[in-house]
Amino acid sequence: MQLKSYFGVYRSPAVLALCWLLGFSLSRIFLVAVHWSRVAPTEGLGFILLQGVRFDLILTASLLGPVFLFRPWFHMAGFLRAIGNWIFPLYLGIVTAAAFFVEASTASFISQFDSRPNFIFVEYLQYPKEVLATVAGTKPVELIVFTLVSLFLAGFVFRWMRREPFAHKRVAPWFPLVMMPLVAVLMLVMIRSTAGHRPVNPSNAAFSPDALVNQLPLNSPYSVLHAVYERRKESANERIRYPRMDDREVIQTVLAHAGITPEMQVDPVNRPTLHPQKATFRHEKPLNLVIVLLESQGATYTGSLGGKDLTPRLDSLQDKSIWFERLYATGQRSARGIEAVITGFTPSPRTNVVKRSDTQMGFFTLPALLREHGYESSFIYGGESHFDNMRRFFLNNGFDEVIDHDDFENTVYEGTWGFSDEDLFNMAHEKLSNKGEQPFFSLIFTSSHHEPFDIPAGRVEESEFGLQETSISYADYALGEFLEKARGSSYWDNTVFMVVADHNWRIWGGKYVPVEHFRIPGAIFGPTIEPRRVPGIASQVDLVPTLLSLIGVDGVHPAIGRDLTRPEFINGSGRAQMQFHADQAWLEGERIVVFRPDLEPISLLVKEDGTVVEDPNPDPELIKRALAHAQWGPLMIKQRAYRL
Repeated sequence: MQLKSYFGVYRSPAVLALCWLLGFSLSRIFLVAVHWSRVAPTEGLGFILLQGVRFDLILTASLLGPVFLFRPWFHMAGFLRAIGNWIFPLYLGIVTAAAFFVEASTASFISQFDSRPNFIFVEYLQYPKEVLATVAGTKPVELIVFTLVSLFLAGFVFRWMRREPFAHKRVAPWFPLVMMPLVAVLMLVMIRSTAGHRPVNPSNAAFSPDALVNQLPLNSPYSVLHAVYERRKESANERIRYPRMDDREVIQTVLAHAGITPEMQVDPVNRPTLHPQKATFRHEKPLNLVIVLLESQGATYTGSLGGKDLTPRLDSLQDKSIWFERLYATGQRSARGIEAVITGFTPSPRTNVVKRSDTQMGFFTLPALLREHGYESSFIYGGESHFDNMRRFFLNNGFDEVIDHDDFENTVYEGTWGFSDEDLFNMAHEKLSNKGEQPFFSLIFTSSHHEPFDIPAGRVEESEFGLQETSISYADYALGEFLEKARGSSYWDNTVFMVVADHNWRIWGGKYVPVEHFRIPGAIFGPTIEPRRVPGIASQVDLVPTLLSLIGVDGVHPAIGRDLTRPEFINGSGRAQMQFHADQAWLEGERIVVFRPDLEPISLLVKEDGTVVEDPNPDPELIKRALAHAQWGPLMIKQRAYRL
């Protein structure tokens, strides 16, 4: 009878654990129902629900395990019980509230990123002001309700644990000695969830070609914690999540594909891709360069690319520019777009170079090269440039000036993410007009088309498609006004302009990696630019060498993008590399190779009607080429080889 009483120490934590399991299962059923159109074709409902319990047990054992392990020790003496009656209720209240909040946020996170909460969820917590304002502006009801329920759960669990019948009862010293190893083994079994060599991880849940469906068996607290755990291994294990390839073979494959011969290599050992590029165009003096980076502007919202008719000013450039019909972003976030457009660097499964600690000094960028030719470079942004570590990366790697939120005066409108695009372009026009004969490069980064899409009133008609699309129309309006001013400016005749998106607004669905949602608009124009169409596949990483040629600058650099002014690439570079969360795709011609962590690569084929099917005859050389490029970026960072 006394032994039965001792087991009461586990009663309340066990009840709480069952509540967790029930709650996660109900949440999963709800998410399956919401996304049934994507789940049904997989015929994987049973798999999702059963594997879901497996991952719920892993999380429950991981977070509640310490209570089962150590609580009996605190019931051997009165003063220990007094301490434990505060520690364990407080801990359980906090983790229950946090687990609820993360899981409750899942539906909203999926609507934005087509993924369960992952490391992006954690990254955004670094910017509480912007994130809180965005969520409050777009999801105010959810924010208030989830916060209140989380606080209620924390208080309820805390009071319940302190008042439960066993809270003040004593156990004999032998009881925790006997039970601790048994409980430890049970927790370990639940956490590993397999007798195999490696413990269970998210790859065990991957069973379909839809990345979101493969995440439904998980729960969101597990998804976030696993992402944090993986990020901690970043520097040591970054390259081993995909199939392995010998470092030498990686470099040789990439060099061959980039057309960098041994004779061209400047420093084969330390900087293997460093090579000279001779500009294909000549001018009396090198031209200025202005890149307008459009926030979240995908082909989906660009009328001339088959999207919604929302961008007449941008569309008007198609016959006045080098117009890209199949340009692809490298990722799904702004910093990834900056990484590609400014450095020409390929995407990797881990943190982009703008935010990494080991790329903050001496990393190759376009302005670093232009500085050698006497250019002054500026970054102009209406928000706070510390976001995504932009200011630090830019100033450490070639930019001379960062103009951001605190530098603006006499503004039109301030939204959640900073001053409006009108204010941004007014500032840019003023700064560029004052450059005189000084050659310059400027990166202008817009922000009005960012949730919660708050824009000044009276500029454009409200779109029939909703607020988000109205903000695209406004961003297009502001861009058009800037270009009109630029055409009449002192700097127009000596400048090459490029307008390009950083990424699409929402990238979701599709086969493994939704390649079609990575397509973005891009246009290069100016008085010296001969208009033409680029009908073939091109990537953001091709822009650095292409722009160098167009402004007439020779240089030595490590970028492996292709110069699209060269005759052999006049119709496009023919390939694009894309990162989608932890997955990566390589698009070449009508074939796609997809790499997923800890799984075999998948080869896909794009049919004439645009549908994507598994490739019946995978090309080993294509897979090798794709894998080499997936491994190349992390290898260059590890060896500090991507520098001038």
